[in-house]
Amino acid sequence: MEQLIVACIFFLAIHLLVSGTRWRDSIVASIGEGPFAGLFSLASVGGIVWMAASYNAALLGDNPFLWDLGEGLRHAGGLVIALAFLFVVPGLLAPNPTAVGQAGLSSRKDIATGMLRITRHPFLWGVAIWAGFHVAANGDLASVYFFGSFLVLAVLGTFSIDAKRRRRDPAQWEGFASQTSNIPFAAILLGRNRLAFGELLGWRQAVAIIVFLGVMFTHHLVFGVSPFPGSWIPF
Repeated sequence: MEQLIVACIFFLAIHLLVSGTRWRDSIVASIGEGPFAGLFSLASVGGIVWMAASYNAALLGDNPFLWDLGEGLRHAGGLVIALAFLFVVPGLLAPNPTAVGQAGLSSRKDIATGMLRITRHPFLWGVAIWAGFHVAANGDLASVYFFGSFLVLAVLGTFSIDAKRRRRDPAQWEGFASQTSNIPFAAILLGRNRLAFGELLGWRQAVAIIVFLGVMFTHHLVFGVSPFPGSWIPF
């Protein structure tokens, strides 16, 4: 369990204490954007691999259960994770000024459409939904550390990215931010944008459903646990 804790601390630290902070700005000024992006990507991938290996080891050791919220929650997992994929996949595939290398898109007047009407961070909020469900449904200490780290990073990462974009180009960023919101649906509820269902029924959502179904039907093969009610094994 100690290795998992250290791995989670490392993963959170490189993102919350380096990426999106003024320390990152100083490093980029010294070595350049490209080298920093490469080194940071390697550190991130290494952190995830370290976390995953430590998590698997922790599951085999002393790993107490902290709560059991019942079968009902676990049976709802398919719907919850489907929602997460409908945030994550379009969030990766659609143009977005908050994404890496796309900051310049904030000057486009027509950019705040589709999922960006709901939140300017669809990918991260999708990760938060995925991680939050696994924390609640699993209930064991190792899962709290592992999935909880992704939950914390996803939520705090939205604020970190906003701050980074605002520092780089305040005028362009404020124009984009005034049409969108970090918290899902806040801009719509406040009247700064509107919900357009037609924009949410495109090819990106179709890809999200296909990927979701692929994960559901292979989850037991990759992770050793069936996500279906009653632990049904599809094949």
